[in-house]
Amino acid sequence: MELGKRLREIASFVPCGSIVADIGTDHALLPINLVEKGLSPRAIASDVHRGPYEAAKEAICARGLREKIDLRLGDGLKILSPGEAHVAVIAGMGGNTIREVLNASPEVVGSLKRLILQPMADIYDLRRWLVHNGWLLADEKLVSEGERLYVIIAADPGVEKVTDPLSLEIGPRLLEKQDPYLPFFLEKKVQDLERILSGLSNSQKSQNQKKARDVKKKLFEIRRVLRQCR
Repeated sequence: MELGKRLREIASFVPCGSIVADIGTDHALLPINLVEKGLSPRAIASDVHRGPYEAAKEAICARGLREKIDLRLGDGLKILSPGEAHVAVIAGMGGNTIREVLNASPEVVGSLKRLILQPMADIYDLRRWLVHNGWLLADEKLVSEGERLYVIIAADPGVEKVTDPLSLEIGPRLLEKQDPYLPFFLEKKVQDLERILSGLSNSQKSQNQKKARDVKKKLFEIRRVLRQCR
């Protein structure tokens, strides 16, 4: 079973031999691929919604993998016991939703050797949570699929030395590696900030004026980084 580019890159962050829990598995494409290629001896797949759960069940049965992929219906990491999996993959959710999933199961999170996260939004908030909760941003990658750029974060237990807000906004490892998609990623951030600033510019409310000043400052900093990337 071949994966799309986004899922292929997520799979590339899974250490060989790891037992993987794919949270929000949808059609179980990722765990099926990992098990069939021998990258994971077995996997746990879960979804909170009955529809994707049934789709995953059908796919797992069709590939004859019921003995190797344990499919569960449930909410986030609550379907796991501490130590059941080495790696948890949480992809396709907002960054703050991912934070809530992690916060809701501290014992399970504390037993994991790696988190592989692909947030759709609120990436700064997620990175900040990881840094302040004992996770090192081991690797990051930008992936282009369709008309979107996706951020993939691999976090391992440890101490992250880079903690300044601008680096956490952009991505410490993306900056260090000069990810080839970084200029496009930063241009999108500039456009988003300009749109926010335009909406705030005519407001007379003091809180909106303060927010506009903060957005201007962030816009200036990201433009500076973007010039350095070109």
